[in-house]
Amino acid sequence: MPAAFPEFRLGKVLATSFTGTLSERHGDAVERIPTPQRLVDWLAVYDLAVDSCTAAQLDLARELRESIHAAATAAAVQDALPASAVHVINDRSAQGRAAAVLTPEGVRRWRLSPASRVEDALSVIAADAISVIAGERDGKLALCASPTCRAAFFDTSQSRTRKWCDMNTCGNRQKKARFHASRRKGAAGSAE
Repeated sequence: MPAAFPEFRLGKVLATSFTGTLSERHGDAVERIPTPQRLVDWLAVYDLAVDSCTAAQLDLARELRESIHAAATAAAVQDALPASAVHVINDRSAQGRAAAVLTPEGVRRWRLSPASRVEDALSVIAADAISVIAGERDGKLALCASPTCRAAFFDTSQSRTRKWCDMNTCGNRQKKARFHASRRKGAAGSAE
């Protein structure tokens, strides 16, 4: 029986959720789309279903992911955007065939071409990244406070002071570490 793939870390913002398909970038990195089929699975979760994915298309997706991560990280710390990352994001945005459509409920959805290709889905992700990085949406790009993660995320909290990319993973891990450190410190103090 093959080993199970790591679970997806899903968020509400497409572009930053896509960068989360590689987590713990400064620790023991976790690749969440290790195979072309896993990319197909991830895209389906975000209503960007494609029929198939090749190894070359997975490479294009990973290049886009890393470019979005680099540009979002730079934007979060108010540095200049890396030209190579901007180039990849713009190219991927222009290369797909997707259209924004309005549902009867008043929600924007993306419609891919009839013979959906990975490039079509990547164009949607790139367009979302452009919207976020350009500051067109209500929120703020920030970096996860976890020293092993440092993922770029889009903070839409009212105060814009969120510290972690995901409270259920990085936030809980940091809280547990502080708790255990305080218990060890308390135990060491009572032993004196």
